[in-house]
Amino acid sequence: MIIALAGGVGGAKLVHGLAAVLPPEALQVVVNTGDDFDHLGLRVCPDLDTVMYTLAGRANPETGWGLAGETWHFMEALQRLGGETWFRLGDQDLATHVRRTCRLAAGETLSQVTAQLCQSLGIAHPVAPMTNEPVRTMVHTADGELGFQDYFVRRQCAPEVLGLRYAGAAQARPSPALTQALRDPRLRAIVICPSNPYLSIAPLLALPGMRAQLRQAGVPVIAVSPIVGGAAIKGPAAKIMCELGLEVSALEVARHYSPLIDACVLDHADAALASAVNALGIAPLVTGTVMRSMPDRIQLAHEVLGFAEGMACP
Repeated sequence: MIIALAGGVGGAKLVHGLAAVLPPEALQVVVNTGDDFDHLGLRVCPDLDTVMYTLAGRANPETGWGLAGETWHFMEALQRLGGETWFRLGDQDLATHVRRTCRLAAGETLSQVTAQLCQSLGIAHPVAPMTNEPVRTMVHTADGELGFQDYFVRRQCAPEVLGLRYAGAAQARPSPALTQALRDPRLRAIVICPSNPYLSIAPLLALPGMRAQLRQAGVPVIAVSPIVGGAAIKGPAAKIMCELGLEVSALEVARHYSPLIDACVLDHADAALASAVNALGIAPLVTGTVMRSMPDRIQLAHEVLGFAEGMACP
C-alpha cells in the first residue's frame, strides 16, 4: 500500500496517476486541510475538493481546480445583492459545500463526509483529510497576519510573506485513515506529492508526532519537487521561498524535507542538482515531473513507484 500526501493541483495530478495504476486497496490519499475555511455560511475545503474532482474526472482542465462546465449564476445574483464575491463558488461546486456543511452540522466527521462525497462522485480510491479537527494556515505578512484564503484569493498573494503558522495543529489529531495506514503491515512507501511544501504539506507535518510517525513507518518516504528549473509549476511556492530568504530550487525542497525523506524526485531540468541532493543523504531520481497530460501523470506514478520498490528491496 502507498500513502500519498497531497494538496493543490500538482498533488491532485500525481494522485490521479497513482490511482490509475494502483487498485483502491493499495492507495490511501491524505489531503491537506489547512486551506479550509467557512465562507457564506459554508465549509469550503479547497484541497479536498481539488483531489476529489480530479479523481472523479470532473476537474476544470484549464485551471486544475473547480468543476468542468461550471456556471456562475449564484455569484452573479449575490453580487447584485451586494454580497461578498471575492471567493467565487460555482453553481455545481456549491452543492458539495452545502452537502458537507449540513452533514458536519449533523455531527459527522470530515472523514465521514469526505468518504460519502467520494462515493457519490464514483471515486473508488480512499481519500481522507489529514485531520478531522480544525487547522488553519495563517500567513504573517507585511500587512499583518492573514488567513490563507484572504492572502491567496482576496489579496492574490501580493503581500510579502514573513512567516507561516498552522493554527490548531498542535491540538489536532491525525485522521483515523492516516493513523491506520501508517500502521498497516502492507505499507510500502509514503509519497509526498508535488504540492506546495509550505502551504500544502507543512500543515500536515505540523500535527503532533507526525514527522516521527512517518519515519517510524519503516518504509521509503519520497518527495516529488514542485519546483522545476527554479520556478513553481503553479501557485506561490517560488514567491514564498524567495520572500523567506530561501533558494528557489528543487535542492531547497530536498533540504526543507530533510531528514524526513529518503528520496527526492527531480525534473530533467534539475538533473545538475542530483549530486547535491545525494550529498544530503537523500537519493535523487531524475525524471519528467511536469504533468501536462494523463499519460504524464501515469508515467510519473510508475517512475515513483518503481523507485520506491527498488529502495525497499534489501
